[in-house]
Amino acid sequence: MALEQTIYRELKATRGVWQLAVLLLAFLAAAGGAWFYMEHHGHVVTGMDNQIVWGLPHVFAIFLIVAASGALNVASIASVFGQKVYKPLARFSSLLAIMLLVGGLAVVVLDLGRADRLIVAMTTYNFTSIFAWNVLLYTGFIGVVGVYLVVQMMRRINYKWVQAAGFIAFLWRLALTTGTGSIFGWLVARPGYDAAIMAPMFIINSFAYGLAIFILVLLVLFRLNDRPIGDGLLIRLGRLLGIFAAAVLYFAAIFHLTNLYAAEHGAFERFILVDGGLYPVLFWGVQVVLGGLIPIALVFLNPSRSSTVLASILVVVGGFAQVYVIVIGGQAFPLNIFPGFEVLEGFHEGVINPYTPSIWELMLGLGGVALALFGTGVGAKILRVLPTNLSDANLAAKG
Repeated sequence: MALEQTIYRELKATRGVWQLAVLLLAFLAAAGGAWFYMEHHGHVVTGMDNQIVWGLPHVFAIFLIVAASGALNVASIASVFGQKVYKPLARFSSLLAIMLLVGGLAVVVLDLGRADRLIVAMTTYNFTSIFAWNVLLYTGFIGVVGVYLVVQMMRRINYKWVQAAGFIAFLWRLALTTGTGSIFGWLVARPGYDAAIMAPMFIINSFAYGLAIFILVLLVLFRLNDRPIGDGLLIRLGRLLGIFAAAVLYFAAIFHLTNLYAAEHGAFERFILVDGGLYPVLFWGVQVVLGGLIPIALVFLNPSRSSTVLASILVVVGGFAQVYVIVIGGQAFPLNIFPGFEVLEGFHEGVINPYTPSIWELMLGLGGVALALFGTGVGAKILRVLPTNLSDANLAAKG
């Protein structure tokens, strides 16, 4: 007889769960020490300077924030687009989305230099700045998705309310990622950022990053609790990931082709794609090949559980490289402060800006990842968001 309901249970505190929790707490402690060291000595101990003002922590933060939007993919597909096979995963999708955003925002706040100044950003708004809008978008996302999660967990509620909450959360996540992409797209002074396509490109990037992280975290938690998850579901998720990875490559191609068409961006494109040292290697080798072409080939030419796992790992690695190229590479290329004029004497005018991240920046960034994962684990331990059985037979019985 077909089952009518999915059974959800809290995450059991097995030995493996405790070991993972201790490891994540160690990363959090290291991140706290790194933040204290940078707070005490100043950003001079980092690789950042007056030219590279957004360093490796911002790469981690932006990657996590963008991935947070994409982690809500599964819940949106279930509630908004009516794909019932994804419905048992919707609760966990919502929880992971919230925690990824919290982890990313924590890195941003701790990298400000004066974390206490966040109060000013939250109480004084300059609505001509996209940063002010993002404060509202980020906090609103946590609230909207939180309500969406609560509605999903309520018993004896009309499913139309779940669909309505899911639809609002879906629209909010699009607005959030649009705002994040607009941070770069509206910075017209930098040739590496000045492009309206940045907003939709960040949206499609979020689909790939978030789904890849969702697959990996879900598999780890199910393995730690010995809960079954079917190959059919993973292959379906892998194919969806392959479609998103292909879309990421498409938008990246359009972005760079458009820049190549505009003469004012030609020098930047040559820097990123050809003679920029590390940045062309990250773009072609890691983003395009490792994070794009290989995952697509894996999930479509050899669909399997292992292919989906490997493709997810590679998409995360490629996505991180993409954010690094956008954030750091866009700042490394020199500003053209006086267009049409030759600067005879200046400070770093026309000079490629070097950047080498410090261990403190890496520790802080990894701390944001650890916070997101630890929070997800705690949430799964307290709340009933994880189904007990995701085998193919069980999902088929649910229709």
